[in-house]
Amino acid sequence: MNHLKIFFLVTLLGFSLQITATEPFISTEKKNENIVLKEKALNLSIFTNSGIDQGIMRAVKNLQTDFQKVTGEQPVILDQASGLQSPLIIIGTVGTKSVVDDLIRQNQLDGKALTWKREKYIIQNVSNPFPGVSEAIVIAGSDKRGTIYGIYEMSQQIGVSPWYYWADVPVEKKDNLYFKKGIYTDGEPAVEYRGIFLNDEEPSLGGWARATFGGVKSKFYEKVFELILRLKGNYIWPAMWGKAFYDDDALSGPLANEMGIVMGTSHHEPMALAQTDWHRYIKKNNLPNVWDYAKNAEVLQKFWKSGLERSKNWEKLVTVGMRGDGDEAMGEGTNISLLEKIVKDQRKIIAEVTGKKAEKTPQVWALYKEVQDYYDKGMRVPDDVILLFCDDNWGNVRKLPDLSKPLHKGGYGIYYHFDYVGGPRNSKWINISPIQRVWEQMNLSYEHKVDKLWVVNVGDLKPMEFPISFFLEMAWNPKQFNAKNLLEYTEKWAAQQFDTKHAGEIARMINLYSKYNKRVTPETLDSKTYSLENYHEFETVLNDYRALAVEALRLKEQIPAEYQDAYYQLVLYPIDACSNLYEMYYAVAKNRELAAKKDPEANFYADKVKACFERNAYLDHQYNNVIAGGKWKHMMDQMRIGYKSWADGKENIMPEVTYISEAEVPKEKVFQEKEGYVSIEAENFARQQQSDRIHWEVIPDFGKTKSGVTTFPQNAYPKIDENIWLEYDINFESKGEFEVELLLAPTLNFNHNKGLRYEISFDDQPAQVVNFNGHYKGELGKWQSEHIIKSVTKHSVPQSGKHTLRFRVLEPGIVLEKILINTGGLKPSYLGAPESEMLH
Repeated sequence: MNHLKIFFLVTLLGFSLQITATEPFISTEKKNENIVLKEKALNLSIFTNSGIDQGIMRAVKNLQTDFQKVTGEQPVILDQASGLQSPLIIIGTVGTKSVVDDLIRQNQLDGKALTWKREKYIIQNVSNPFPGVSEAIVIAGSDKRGTIYGIYEMSQQIGVSPWYYWADVPVEKKDNLYFKKGIYTDGEPAVEYRGIFLNDEEPSLGGWARATFGGVKSKFYEKVFELILRLKGNYIWPAMWGKAFYDDDALSGPLANEMGIVMGTSHHEPMALAQTDWHRYIKKNNLPNVWDYAKNAEVLQKFWKSGLERSKNWEKLVTVGMRGDGDEAMGEGTNISLLEKIVKDQRKIIAEVTGKKAEKTPQVWALYKEVQDYYDKGMRVPDDVILLFCDDNWGNVRKLPDLSKPLHKGGYGIYYHFDYVGGPRNSKWINISPIQRVWEQMNLSYEHKVDKLWVVNVGDLKPMEFPISFFLEMAWNPKQFNAKNLLEYTEKWAAQQFDTKHAGEIARMINLYSKYNKRVTPETLDSKTYSLENYHEFETVLNDYRALAVEALRLKEQIPAEYQDAYYQLVLYPIDACSNLYEMYYAVAKNRELAAKKDPEANFYADKVKACFERNAYLDHQYNNVIAGGKWKHMMDQMRIGYKSWADGKENIMPEVTYISEAEVPKEKVFQEKEGYVSIEAENFARQQQSDRIHWEVIPDFGKTKSGVTTFPQNAYPKIDENIWLEYDINFESKGEFEVELLLAPTLNFNHNKGLRYEISFDDQPAQVVNFNGHYKGELGKWQSEHIIKSVTKHSVPQSGKHTLRFRVLEPGIVLEKILINTGGLKPSYLGAPESEMLH
């Protein structure tokens, strides 16, 4: 007996789900409860009524092709009831005088399950639908899109991924196919309009479309629309960087309407018109570019009317309202009353063009950026207009309905981002959206009654394949997901694109790389993001990504040859390319750290930066020109290295590196005690420590002998946790208590007579704090005449051998010229003993 199959197979844990909307109904095993779809001796036929909707017929023909990909045999499409035989698939839409209506009248189908439903399909077996046909499978839709979704559900279940074209997912060959008897549906979608926004599409998607289709035109959109429908979406904002969907190709509008795609325009492009349409319109009509309703209402009204007239016969969702030209704010002086008048006048145009009341045409008002401020300050639109809330461009929802107050009758939507152009830094290149965050924010939205429209900015579409799948799957039924089954969804998705054998590993890798990219976007990552000094942070994150890349490269060797192109696009490239960026920026950080110390190992890291930069170009070349026979030319042209501001440039720019020449490499500086003293010129320190704020500089020819060493900037006072010091290595022949005399520039106590202090110590002994000029009262004398201040401290050196003297400043303005250590034989002199020899 037939029974309804529900989307969820609820387990004891309560969180199991299917990747498809219904439970699996296709099998390769012959059982009593199965109906033959394809066997070696039997060929499948597809029956539809003549005069079927052309959009449905497109899907039927795709199903025909999909069966051929899977079985090697192409089903015949028939529209005459005579001579039919099993195996047979019957396709139709309720209420269109189709075979589906006949089957309802015969009580073969439940008409109540489809009539007056929205975008719903039922797939089931029926008995004796036609003479000579004992059993058949019916794909019945409540409306056009419901039928199309049922067709593509069948395609997906026989083994054709929605991403067969866009990610080169191969189709596994099957000799036999069987349908498991039952009634299958996933009901009506929870969100009415579910779609994507192709945005920021240059240079990658635009370059690819021009190379592949001659432009971002109808042939290109045919592939995009099919993908959306296979993913059970129904809505799109088309590409808009210098493009005009309807104007660029006269076939694009009719194509969308035929295929069943609801057309929209972006949040700042009202009345079914692209901003590029405006620039073309004013140029064609020799009009000034005044995108200002207060100054140019008549011209703008005529322009908007032209957009509605052009698209009046096609299904669409009209954006109303107005932002500034080029997706900018309209200006500080914009007032709410003006914006309300704009919407009112736009609705008059809608009613005039359509010949129907304005509320009969679906409309949306996007509360994007400053427009939300207008809403918060009291601006309102008519009840039937959808209010489209927005995230902050980085995946964080800004505003949701107040559930304690009456809800807006027109309903609410969300404009979400996987891609963004703007401050603080563009994010256009790679997937940075873990589905955990997407789920949490979109579920938050849905629980706040946002169920009218979900649209997501996907940039170039590739490489956002996985989050796009999730977003549209969730838009159909948000309740299917919870915190515990997100990884399971990822595993099911991986199994759909590849196979169950490696699905767990692939899911783990997809999950991790998007998590890592959410920490900091690749465009924002640089050599200073993570700390080299604290908690081994940079090493840790580098090793995280390095281990993931090793895992992805290892698994590549186990992936069958036919899956290699898909594996490169969906798994290996995003991981390998991002890991390479981490390698490069870590090398930049190490190069700068070591170069500051004149350490020749800096050169190793400089070479590594160059190698990683070259590897970045190599990986892009593989994507653009090698995989899938060079199918994806230009798709990875997006710049991601070398940002100078929030906006990207045309080409990647390698970070600057420093090479240390042999002449620059300081020899080990260990001063040797001889004849009872050690004398050291201040510039010949062995090591130095500075900070991001304060650095040491040598002033050549300063003072009485060779130079002086001091800190800059001269108004930067070291903080408690800033250790600004110089270290000197000394090899003592003797031991005991010695005097250390520092020769300092005669800087006075300019700091309100407080005096200047330094710390001095040997090895790990407690440091002595010395205020060498705090007692100065302004008298003339020896300091001034000798142009030096001598500061003496006593220290214990308990044993001979190598020891380290540390000099640390506690205020700016201290200039050290020379160090004299008396071990028993230092003789008086005006300039101080000559510098001691260094060990070699």
